[in-house]
Amino acid sequence: MTVGTKLHQTLASCESALASFKTFALDTDNQQAKQMYSQLANTMEQQIITPLRSRVNQMEQQEPQYKMNQQAQQQANQKNRS
Repeated sequence: MTVGTKLHQTLASCESALASFKTFALDTDNQQAKQMYSQLANTMEQQIITPLRSRVNQMEQQEPQYKMNQQAQQQANQKNRS
């Protein structure tokens, strides 16, 4: 497995976790839990996903062989959800 593939899989996993936090926030009636999940989602997006996505984009520009096509990205996302 290449570094590019690993980074794409990591990004997909993080995006999946982000979606879960957002869903948890929407699904709960407990205001404390809702606030916690929303804060976790915000922190994850700003401090993890955005910088990681930036790094993936930078890597793809510097090393074009690491670019994953749309189909490969979808397959990686499906594997992470299983």
